[in-house]
Amino acid sequence: MTTANSYDTRGTLSVGDRHLVIHRLQALERHGLAIARLPYSLKILLENLVRLEDGRTVSAADIEKLARWAPGRVPDSEIAFMPARVLMQDFTGVPAVVDLAAMRDAMAQLGGDPKRVNPLLPAELVIDHSVIVDEFGTKTAFQTNAELEFRRNRERYALLRWAQRTFQGFRVVPPDTGIVHQVNLEYLARVVFTTEGPDPQAYPDTVVGTDSHTTMVNGLGVLGWGVGGIEAEAVMLGQPLYIVTPQVVGFKLYGALREGVTATDLTLTVTQMLRKKGVVDKFVEFYGSGLSNISLPDRATIANMAPDYGATMGFFPTDEETLRYMRVTGRKKSAELLEQYAKKQGLFRTDESPNPVFSDTLELNLADVEPSLAGPKRPQDRVPVRDLKNALRKSLTAPVTERGYGLDQANAQKTVLVRDNGNSHEIGQGAVVLAAITSCTNTSNPSVMIGAGLLAKKAVKAGLKVQSHVKTSLAPGSKVVTEYLDKARLTPYLEKLGFYTTGYGCTVCIGNSGPLPEPVSQAINESDLVAAAVISGNRNFEGRVHPQVKA
Repeated sequence: MTTANSYDTRGTLSVGDRHLVIHRLQALERHGLAIARLPYSLKILLENLVRLEDGRTVSAADIEKLARWAPGRVPDSEIAFMPARVLMQDFTGVPAVVDLAAMRDAMAQLGGDPKRVNPLLPAELVIDHSVIVDEFGTKTAFQTNAELEFRRNRERYALLRWAQRTFQGFRVVPPDTGIVHQVNLEYLARVVFTTEGPDPQAYPDTVVGTDSHTTMVNGLGVLGWGVGGIEAEAVMLGQPLYIVTPQVVGFKLYGALREGVTATDLTLTVTQMLRKKGVVDKFVEFYGSGLSNISLPDRATIANMAPDYGATMGFFPTDEETLRYMRVTGRKKSAELLEQYAKKQGLFRTDESPNPVFSDTLELNLADVEPSLAGPKRPQDRVPVRDLKNALRKSLTAPVTERGYGLDQANAQKTVLVRDNGNSHEIGQGAVVLAAITSCTNTSNPSVMIGAGLLAKKAVKAGLKVQSHVKTSLAPGSKVVTEYLDKARLTPYLEKLGFYTTGYGCTVCIGNSGPLPEPVSQAINESDLVAAAVISGNRNFEGRVHPQVKA
């Protein structure tokens, strides 16, 4: 609770018939603290300090030090950051729930009221990491996989259901609903948080999550990133997260993408550039006129990859596109509040806004981006589509120390016969055995999902088929994806190629690929083949998507 207000920042924002207390950042200017050109991400951290100043955890000196942030200074101090909420997925969230339950037991043993043990901040858990692609390529794949998921996880799900009913401020998004990051974008994110009561407040939505790709919500102008389970649990119990005052790298985007170039291509290009730049433990903030040519789902795709380019997060400030997305996802009142709050606080970006000052900068003309893939071993290694065949052939014989597979020429030409139901055909080194539309990176993005459907339609009409040794799967980021694919009449074409919905959750991208068909698995093992997966995800480390898939 705030007990100090050294800079007299308290003010009021009236939206409709609501009068909300805010902490006006512009009030700092009266005290000689010039903050107009601070990066937007640091302004949100600054508001956090101003609002939570108590003379102990946050002092007036802490506020002044951040307000006087110097772009060239090497970070030498910490700040106490208190997020507005905590977001968890089931793998890493269950231990936190168990700890809360244990605290209630301990409270009861000490003679206290166990009902007093609750998260002090809103905490939400999305069950999305437990579905496995056991069945695929059939109309019943989703139902079968969901039934197996419930059977395997009955105890865990019973615990989470109990927790939702028991703890105040804790809610669970049930399994087979969607991927945590897309549910966060479409539903959970407030963008501007408000409180109830006699003295209601409004302040930026900030979040820490137990998944590294929590950063996806940075595309919506929400500041947040992934942390460990212990840190998330501490925040739930009211403890701030201490972070070193960050350096902020500005990434200028200008121009527009060429026709046929997707958000995935842009994201892989941005990732490659930032890895080369070196942004570990830094904030990346995107700016420039090119932002007006990038949809919010495209921004979210870029923000999602922050762990892969090494940054703490990749932040996109609030602008007209943010408001548009809020409205089309059914949050019109929230969009109205966001617009007024962001403009009042100097947190609203336009093409005419002065560029913030940054620790370092780099830039990209969107027109220079070309169709790309990543791999074959690391998500930051971009390969232009036109070079794919040569790149794969070179990697087969390249030394392991150079991210190759170290095969001699004879082994590089090896083929093996796959026998299945009386049919047989040959597969060789680099043969694709998994093809998956999966992962939070792309299945939240309508442009690439509709693109996949249109490609499937053209492939079917051209008489093309998926070879029988390829395991196909489709794991949409939420049920919204299924709705718009159905309405666009593209679902039948995806299914014709074997891409039936296998579940709503993280599947192939986290290794929940399920077993390969036995004849394929046997062929790979017997000949030690370098088998390949083509996935729409960001987790293409060797062996990550499946233990038998190296590329």
